[in-house]
Amino acid sequence: MAANKKPAALSAYDKAIALLARREHSARELQSKLARKGLAADESAAALSALQDKNYQSDARFGDMLVRTRIAGGYGPRWIVAELKTHGIGDAAAQVLIDAAEPDWPALVRDLVRRRFGTRPAANLAERRKRAAFLLRRGFDAATVQSVTRAQGLESQADELD
Repeated sequence: MAANKKPAALSAYDKAIALLARREHSARELQSKLARKGLAADESAAALSALQDKNYQSDARFGDMLVRTRIAGGYGPRWIVAELKTHGIGDAAAQVLIDAAEPDWPALVRDLVRRRFGTRPAANLAERRKRAAFLLRRGFDAATVQSVTRAQGLESQADELD
């Protein structure tokens, strides 16, 4: 019978490749995951550098993926910028990534309100405030939220006048 041998420990490079095979990761995220696995910081840094040289890891590609995913998930620019910061991507780079996605924020907000609250307009001021608070928590700016919630309030008032 074959003896039960313990498999050889994977290098930082191999572990990082395995993580990147599943999904994109930021450089900061990979460093953190490799450190949690008990790998030396210098070995992890060398592995990350090699991965970046081969274009296997790219913060720009990771940021683009995250921006597209969050926009599709109904999150606004403030939320996305904050999340990108946690991954080591600065404000200026985050704004470039968001601008490249060319989102139509008002249309996204209207669609999000429709999915969350249905097609029925807000019945009263309290309901409009509830919707606005939800959108603000999702990271949309106040001007966009106000324009959409007010427009919906005006639509319901126009229906009542007819």
